[in-house]
Amino acid sequence: MRPGRGQENNKNTRDEAYISVDTEAAGPIPGEYSMLSLGACLVTAPEITFYTEFKPINNHFVPAALKVGGLTLEQLAITGRPPAEAMRDFHHWIAETANNRTPVFVGFNASFDWAFVNWYFHVFLGENPFGIGALDIKAYYMGLAGCLWRETTSRQLPQQFQPTHQSTHHALDDAIAQAQIFRKLLEAAQRGANRESL
Repeated sequence: MRPGRGQENNKNTRDEAYISVDTEAAGPIPGEYSMLSLGACLVTAPEITFYTEFKPINNHFVPAALKVGGLTLEQLAITGRPPAEAMRDFHHWIAETANNRTPVFVGFNASFDWAFVNWYFHVFLGENPFGIGALDIKAYYMGLAGCLWRETTSRQLPQQFQPTHQSTHHALDDAIAQAQIFRKLLEAAQRGANRESL
């Protein structure tokens, strides 16, 4: 018997490890600007976390970008980790956390964070364990709600999808907050799928 959509969704959730990722960067594009910090957590268990800060790859920065996260290039040149070392540890954490499931990069406005993480993985490790794509929470909500793209900002999300964990522009805090948003969206989509399969 062919399973209903709800059953298919449950199977996919078991086979995939949704990993919420957030970054802070010195500017809008990787290579020209440094990734400053990276936070990640497992969507289904946000207490399982990863966080690191990076030594800058150059001295380029956009003042407004640094102001957002409160980090400085001078500070990170001393306290940050070498990018290759940090990305290697992130790779190991992903493998351990995914536990033989397919890791899926999840982000809120994922194209920004994905660009930096993908670039750093390929430049410093030669591969990206997430593959070639990312799952964007804003786009997922747009499809679920049938709204316009401009209506997908975090402030405009209905209360039922708002996180309890505060977003602070610290990469780990933001990764946890967006994981809570995505988990609520997944549950709402699952409820809709179950109703349609009846």
